[in-house]
Amino acid sequence: MESVVGYARTFFTGGEYNQEPLRDFHTEVLRFHKTIEDLAHYLESGTSLQGITPERLLQGPLSDAMTHAGQLAMLRRLAGAPVPPENFIYADIQPDNLGPHQPAPVRPWNRYGEWPDEE
Repeated sequence: MESVVGYARTFFTGGEYNQEPLRDFHTEVLRFHKTIEDLAHYLESGTSLQGITPERLLQGPLSDAMTHAGQLAMLRRLAGAPVPPENFIYADIQPDNLGPHQPAPVRPWNRYGEWPDEE
C-alpha cells in the first residue's frame, strides 16, 4: 500500500515513485505512515494536483489503497487473526494522528453491540 500512497503523492510533487526495498517490516511501516503524513500535508495545504482532478485521485490511488486495506483485513481473518470490528462513525479518528500508534476500537460493529468472542 505504501507504493499506492506514494504514487498518489506524485500528483502533488511530480516525478515518479520508485520504492526502494527496506531492511525490515518495522522500517517499512514507519515509511508507510510518513508517506501518509506527506500526502495529508499536501491535501491540507491545498497544493494543486498535477494532471488529474480530485475525483480521479479519490477514484484511483486512494480507492486502490482502501481496497488493499480490505484485502488485508480479509487475509487476517482467514489466518485466524481478524481485525476487531469497528463502527467508524464513532471511531476515535484524529486527522493529526497518522502515525503507527492508533487508538483501540471504541465501539463494536455488530447487531448485538458487543465485541465478538476471542477464538
